[in-house]
Amino acid sequence: MITDRIRIAVAQLNPTVGDLTGNADKVRKARDEAAQLGADLVLCPELTLSGYPPEDLVLKPAFVQRCMDLVSELASETKGEGPGLLIGSPWAEDGQLYNAVALVDDGEIKSIRYKYDLPNYSVFDEKRVFAAGPLPGPMDFRGVRLGVPICEDIWNDEVCECLAETGAELLLVPNGSPYWHNRAEERLQVVVSRVVESDLPLIYCNQIGGQDELVFDGGSFGLQANRTLAFQMSQFTSDLAVTEWVKGEDEIWVCESGPKAALPDLDTANWQACVRGLRDYVTKNGFPGVVLGLSGGIDSAICAAMAVDALGADKVHAIMLPYRYTSEESIKDAAECAAALGIRYDTVPIEEPVLGFTNVLSDLFAGTKSDTTEENLQSRARGVILMAVSNKFGHMVVTTGNKSEMSVGYATLYGDMNGGYNPIKDLYKTQVYHLADWRNHNRPDGMLGPEGEVIPTNIITKVPTAELRENQTDQDSLPPYDVLDDILNCLVEEEMSVNEIEARGHDKALIHKVEHLLYIAEYKRRQAPPGVKITSRNFGKDRRYPITNRFRDRS
Repeated sequence: MITDRIRIAVAQLNPTVGDLTGNADKVRKARDEAAQLGADLVLCPELTLSGYPPEDLVLKPAFVQRCMDLVSELASETKGEGPGLLIGSPWAEDGQLYNAVALVDDGEIKSIRYKYDLPNYSVFDEKRVFAAGPLPGPMDFRGVRLGVPICEDIWNDEVCECLAETGAELLLVPNGSPYWHNRAEERLQVVVSRVVESDLPLIYCNQIGGQDELVFDGGSFGLQANRTLAFQMSQFTSDLAVTEWVKGEDEIWVCESGPKAALPDLDTANWQACVRGLRDYVTKNGFPGVVLGLSGGIDSAICAAMAVDALGADKVHAIMLPYRYTSEESIKDAAECAAALGIRYDTVPIEEPVLGFTNVLSDLFAGTKSDTTEENLQSRARGVILMAVSNKFGHMVVTTGNKSEMSVGYATLYGDMNGGYNPIKDLYKTQVYHLADWRNHNRPDGMLGPEGEVIPTNIITKVPTAELRENQTDQDSLPPYDVLDDILNCLVEEEMSVNEIEARGHDKALIHKVEHLLYIAEYKRRQAPPGVKITSRNFGKDRRYPITNRFRDRS
């Protein structure tokens, strides 16, 4: 059967790792919708059935077998009329485990292809669990020869070159590509390179949704063989779009119709990523809502706003936990923030538990001066109370430490680090301030919180302080955040030397201090809850430094 027209549905799905039946149902629903729209084929993201990344789950034979059984079940459901499917799934064969995509149509599995280029950098660990497949050839689907490279296979030229040389007419790429800022532009440049080299049009299908630290942003798109945009789907939303392709007299396939969604700017994308990561972590793990300490400071305020945008005001519970150093200004700001967001707000003073701790420790601490030990008791008392509320009512505790604090260890272990998830873990303090002000003037689509000022202006403009002692400010022990964050970016994201950072105009002694603080705080970060990846190098999967580490750059 030879055809000169094909309708391809791109299914931008949000799978849940390990929910094999639920993920298969998402594929079924997408196929049903695509059938109603007259599609011939449905392209699903990478490893749709298992969810991506499945990590060591794929080392369980029962897990892989169930995925393979579901591929067979879905194949049987394509008997008769309706579109075929390209489904991502782990696949075991001849003692090897592969990251695979199966073409199913007319009641059977027509073809299977294995991922050739396994990423093993940044957040990716695929060589740990998968074997690399051979260079793939095209799949025949109803007379059209489809090249199906899988995600990383298009980040180098070898696979697409092989597919073009062996007769592929269209490149369909299932992806599990996580978000970080400017990632959409990186993908576009890669796809442009493959189209230029192969002279073939390309469809890039990406999943959406949060999976632990990673957020997948969708943004599926296609390029014509002449490198012009064929179609563009939205970011951060589940979606299905049918694209219609026609073969011209020159034997080149051209997309005649498809959506042309506008991609969000960087601030909108960063906010949506934080919200999507928190929303999916809470809902996929079955929490009824969240609870957090609302201090009157910028970090807890922006986390409260993100939580409301993610879950709705009825699922967010804020608690003010004042002590003798908590100012009336902070109490007022926290109450106004809670009111603006429309969330439940309670006050639980911590004077008694803190005094209880200091009293029972008085003999052990006799003859010593008050220092950060006593300050940390305040934070830990707050952490205990928030965890108690979580245990009693089932709500997950949202932690509120930003990347600047996590970098230099200005967060209390078993105190303000207590909790289940942190939406701003990968945002520097300067980014937190910027996004807080931005949210007061913007409300992206899909947000459940109110429009207008949701973070009181005074929270954004006042001098930052942890209020753990009289007249304390962050700048008592840290440089201004614009200086600190630039140095941290150089050390963490760029891996620059001290001399290179000094050349940017920073004081060398300060650089050494920040570097030292960064290294000695590694043990805290290892015990921190997960949080949304926003930058190109987050703490966790991206940056894996030893806890015991005596290296210092003394250049």
